[in-house]
Amino acid sequence: MTSRIVVKPAARTGSRRLGLFVGAIFILVGLVGYRLFNLSFLQHENFLKTAQSQYQKQSQTTIAGRGSIYLSDLATGGRHLAAANGQSNTRLYPLNTSAAQALGFVGFSGAKRAGQYGVEAYYNETLTAGGDLVLTLDKNIQDFAETKLEQVLKKWSAPAGTIVIQDPKTGAILAMASSPSYDPNNYGSYKLQNFINPASQEVYEPGSSFKPITLAAALDSGAVTPETKYIDSGTVEIAGYTIKNFDEQSHGVQTMRQVLERSLNTGAIFAEQKTGDDNFLNYIVNFGFGQKTGVDLAGETSGNITNLYTGRKINFLTASFGQGIAVTPIQLISAYSVIANNGKLLRPYLVREIVNQDGSKQVAKPKILGSPISEKTARDLQSMLIDVVDKGFDKARIKGYAVAGKTGTAQIPNSTATSAGEIGYLSNQFIHNFVGFAPADNPRFTVLIKMDRPQGIKFAADSLSPVFGEIARYLIRYFNIPPTRQ
Repeated sequence: MTSRIVVKPAARTGSRRLGLFVGAIFILVGLVGYRLFNLSFLQHENFLKTAQSQYQKQSQTTIAGRGSIYLSDLATGGRHLAAANGQSNTRLYPLNTSAAQALGFVGFSGAKRAGQYGVEAYYNETLTAGGDLVLTLDKNIQDFAETKLEQVLKKWSAPAGTIVIQDPKTGAILAMASSPSYDPNNYGSYKLQNFINPASQEVYEPGSSFKPITLAAALDSGAVTPETKYIDSGTVEIAGYTIKNFDEQSHGVQTMRQVLERSLNTGAIFAEQKTGDDNFLNYIVNFGFGQKTGVDLAGETSGNITNLYTGRKINFLTASFGQGIAVTPIQLISAYSVIANNGKLLRPYLVREIVNQDGSKQVAKPKILGSPISEKTARDLQSMLIDVVDKGFDKARIKGYAVAGKTGTAQIPNSTATSAGEIGYLSNQFIHNFVGFAPADNPRFTVLIKMDRPQGIKFAADSLSPVFGEIARYLIRYFNIPPTRQ
């Protein structure tokens, strides 16, 4: 009996199935290939038009319908277009680099178009809904500030700087200029750092320009009067530290008025010690330091006064003359505006008016955040700061007008910790700043000028007081302010 062999028939069946499978693969590949060819070539134009149509529809809701932004013209009551949408659905910035960090730009948030930085981001919902913004920034003042900033940076080979001009009676920001800037029409060509607004998003140690705040605390608390005297030996020694005056000189018997005139570190320390650490800290907080001002710009930072919460006495002493704490320009100019505005702290703001699509308007109103010092203290400080200019900064003086101001020449931390948390500083690198207001007896404007790492000049009194004088003279002419003194 023989058994039946079925190998061959089985092989034939497997070959047939394999052939069918291979054939199916070829057919499938062919279909896919044809489909790809059809999509890539035959239907390419149709799909491109569809994609463009979808993008245009999205653009029309997020770009073409976006509200415009205008700068003010206080001299004529007119406006200057700062940002609008073009014939291609792109955001146009006719002013190019001017006020760029304050404006921001329209970029992407995921797949959607959205405002980035500045007022474009802060008011993104309003602008997306079609509302227009009229800024407090005055085009003429802005242009002048930017010109002066570029001139002083070039003169002293400084890589960066900022000028802010504020109306102390309302909090409105009249100019906000920073360099280096960028062109929001072509923001993709710039580094991220260029988009940061130094006026509200970068901090620095103010140095001696903080001394008026220290004296404000001492005067307002009743610890001293403008004529309170102390003996300046030129140094203060505490807990193993020796602190000297900037000129490394002793000046003998000095008043609090002379502390500001001569910018004496030892005098600021004396005033802080008379005030007391807790009181001193409370005044600093009430002036708005260590917290956001509430300015209507995206990404505002709070500054840094955390050193004053460590309990270390040395930190209070160095803070009295502006070292070991960090502020933003918008914080410092607002604090000086407190002195200019008889003790009232106002919220700084950049949008004067919102014009909705239906024609209705929302007009910004000054907002008082607090009263850190009394009117009497503010008046005393005004008088003391007038003396600072009259007796020290000849190039900041203006004939026929009382001008108040104070400089600061601050060291730059290198962020390298030494012993016991002490901050190290870069050698021979400084930040210069000048803050002041005029006419001092009835202030119309407060000005802050900041310059990073100038070369070939040591003190801000020499580098920035002339610039402040030029800006103040321009503003007095611009506002047609009559003389206030003989």
